[in-house]
Amino acid sequence: MLPFLPSVSAVSAVSAVSAAAILLTSFPSIENTPLEDWQRIMDVNATGTFLVCQEAAKRVTVGGHGRIITFSSIFAQGVRAGYGAYIASKAAVEALTKVLAKELRGRCITVNCVSPGAVATDMLNAGRNEASLQELRVAPVLERLGRTEDIAPLVSFLASDEGEWVNGQVIRIDGGTVI
Repeated sequence: MLPFLPSVSAVSAVSAVSAAAILLTSFPSIENTPLEDWQRIMDVNATGTFLVCQEAAKRVTVGGHGRIITFSSIFAQGVRAGYGAYIASKAAVEALTKVLAKELRGRCITVNCVSPGAVATDMLNAGRNEASLQELRVAPVLERLGRTEDIAPLVSFLASDEGEWVNGQVIRIDGGTVI
């Protein structure tokens, strides 16, 4: 059992839930990825999101105000050597988001996935050399890394009443990296 699950039972209803799970610590090929690393990445990114969504589906309020927002990555859209476990875990999040949106049909609860490009954070910098970071910086058409303040307005919109008509979507917000 995960440590946060016992406290979940104390929550009866919420209007919005965001499930952001990110684990990416190394970049081995699939051939060289230890099963333990694969499982850890899947546990955090895919299973963690699944568990949050499962509980959210039981507790998010209805009546046009319920929102569940997951997080993926633009890497789920493409293929990048050395990111096999990460890409698989984020592709699972995108599929889970779409399935849950269908399963909650008729309950006025929206389920969407935000799929950002590379965002300037300490986590992004960890384990990368300058050449790798520069490659990420110039990949977007805007030729810069994203910032958390680029992502927050989209999440705010999806969680708001104005976001009610957006459902079952994977929304890429990446400065034009994936076109």
